[in-house]
Parts: sequence; structure tokens; C-alpha cells
Amino acid sequence: MSQTAALRLTRFCVRRLSPSCWTRAVSTPSTPPLTIREQEDGIRRIVLNNPKKRNALSLAMLSSLREDILTDIDDKDLRVIIISARGSVFSSGHDLKELTSAHGRDYHASVFQACSEVMTLIQDAPVPVIAMVKGIATAAGCQLVASCDIAVASERSTFATPGVNVGLFCSTPGVAIGRAVPRKVAMEMLFTGRPITAQEALLHGLVSKVVSEEHLEEETMSIARRVCESSRPVVALGKAAFQRQMAQGRDAAYATATAVMVDNLALRDGQEGIRAFIEKRRPVWTNSNEKAHE
Repeated sequence: MSQTAALRLTRFCVRRLSPSCWTRAVSTPSTPPLTIREQEDGIRRIVLNNPKKRNALSLAMLSSLREDILTDIDDKDLRVIIISARGSVFSSGHDLKELTSAHGRDYHASVFQACSEVMTLIQDAPVPVIAMVKGIATAAGCQLVASCDIAVASERSTFATPGVNVGLFCSTPGVAIGRAVPRKVAMEMLFTGRPITAQEALLHGLVSKVVSEEHLEEETMSIARRVCESSRPVVALGKAAFQRQMAQGRDAAYATATAVMVDNLALRDGQEGIRAFIEKRRPVWTNSNEKAHE
């Protein structure tokens, strides 16, 4: 794989639906924004901001979340994204009022397509995305946690795919969850709708860490700051390569990873990191795709 081909792994391709599907809700003093976006010191924080509706992933909420992820996504100062939520519910999943027969099949398809796009945008983003989970994450809300690269949960958080109990099997959440936890764990969650605790989620790999609620922010920010210490293009190259090789067989995965490591070494930041280690100093990253050699 050439340097150009390897770097193509980091290109952030946006899957586009019809423009009408992505109309963002306009906020007013009586209707606050569905998400809040802030960025400081390389860390972008996106907060789901509709606690009265249990932060349901309505089409408008998905549109707002998508916009907050995509805004200036190629800015080299952006190093990591944290997704969290206001209130006692991280997200209850889709807004069931949007899924009644009154809306029709085409509208239903647009809801699930929009959700699938947001989940894949998270995994395709050139920076790591961290879920900071406090409270309940169900159905598509659990899917959102599973789609993030890292997830830190408070010890009282719970996770479930209860759609089967209301006649709507969590098929799309199953895509992300089935890739995050062992198959039989995923199937039990999907078939029974039984919630699992934060400790069970940690045991099965749905989340990365479980901490007390009072330490949730501190631990999440600590991870984010560690990410910020690394070279953005190196992290982007590595994340894209990891996602690609996970979908491949063993031999193809090793071929992909080997080629990417060689191309990583051709980056100026790759060589800077090695020199800094040898010289016993901190690296000075360019945070660019500039090459050290062909």
C-alpha cells in the first residue's frame, strides 16, 4: 500500500441522504438546542440536550448530532470528541412517536438511515469519539455507546435493547452492539430486552471503564487529554486502519496493518516520535500529513 493509499484510509467520507432528511430544528428561547457543542484545547464536547424527552434520537436530534460531529472535522486542532447527555437518561433511543403508521414507510426509512449514518460517521471520524455515559442508554442510545471508540460509564448506568418488548426488534442497534460484545450476550440482550449493569457492560466490552458518578467527568477528560498528546494524523491513520482490518480476515488484516505501519513511518510525525524517544525528549508534532520520506 502506497503512502497515498494509506492516507486515503483517514479520509472522512460523508454518506449523504436527501437534504430534507437533515433539516435541523431551530432553537428559540422556549425550545433550546437539541445538542450543545463546545470546543477547547482540542476537545470537542457534544451534549444531548433534550432531557424532557429522555434525549430521544429523533430525526431532529440525529441531524443536530450529525452537524456537531461534522463541523470543522478536518481542523487539525480538533483531536477528540466527547458525547454526553443532560439528565438521568443518556438516550432512550428513537422517538417512538416518529415510528407510528401515520408517518409512513418512507419516513421510517429516513429515520433509520439517518441513525445509521450518524453511527458510521462516528466510526469513520478521523479523531477518537468517547461516550461519557451517565444513566440509562437503551435501544439506539445503546447503539450510540457501542458505536463510539471509547465509552466511560458511571457505575449506576444501565444498558438495554428493549425494542422486542414493544414489538420492534432492535435490529439496527444489533449491528453496533453485536460488534462490541460477544454474540451470545448480544442475542440475550436483543431477545429479552433485559438491561445490563455498568459492570456487566464492562465485563462484556460494551464500555471501556466504569467509575463513580462523581469521577465520571474527571476520568473521561483524562482520557481525552491523553489522546490530545498524540499526533492527529498518526491517530487518524491508526483508527482508520483498525476499522478496516476488523472487517477483514486474518491474513488480509495483517497485510493492511503492515502496509499502514510502513506508511506511518513515512510521516514526518512518525519519524519525529522515534527521534524524540531516542533523544529522550518530548516529541514536537506537526499534526500534518507531511512526509519524511517516500
